[in-house]
Amino acid sequence: MADRPVSEDFVGVAGGVELLERALNYALGSLHLVTPPGMARPTSCRRWDLRALLRHIDDSLIALHEAVAIGHVDIAASEDDRDPTVDPVLTLRNRACLLLGAWTNADGPHVISIADQPLTTSIVAGAGALEIAVHGWDVADACGAHRPIPAALAEELLLLGPLLVADADRPAHFAAPVDVPSWSSPGDRLVAFLGRHPR
Repeated sequence: MADRPVSEDFVGVAGGVELLERALNYALGSLHLVTPPGMARPTSCRRWDLRALLRHIDDSLIALHEAVAIGHVDIAASEDDRDPTVDPVLTLRNRACLLLGAWTNADGPHVISIADQPLTTSIVAGAGALEIAVHGWDVADACGAHRPIPAALAEELLLLGPLLVADADRPAHFAAPVDVPSWSSPGDRLVAFLGRHPR
């Protein structure tokens, strides 16, 4: 996330939990494309095959659940103790349902601490929506499917992108933006902004 303050104007742009719900629904749709033989497929995320990408998405959902449940996210690396025999797609579907329930039932706005930086719930929800939507696209792309992020969702996330992703985040977390024609769809422009090559 960009190392700079994010304005409360973000709340009006992001739609908070509603935006997160739409991103989750899109990403869950991409999971239908995943098959056991495809777990070793390469992805647009450097050094990750599809199985590693699914584990990363799982980590993100865990962090978002922590954020709303306890108001704090510990971003320190931890040892991966997941059972390799458990279906990662089923795990993600269950995790997404629990996450959405936790955010929907959150008792009002409060501050969430991420790496000792206080952020509002709307900011965290918006950042989560951006990550989940784009990784939903990554999953579909790794499976060889053309499944653009819905235009309305992508348009809102495009407004948030520059607030949440700064030059300092590249190349460690995101590749350099990819040039696309000005008439490209919102979904293509969003993934290109985050260093992906749209189909």
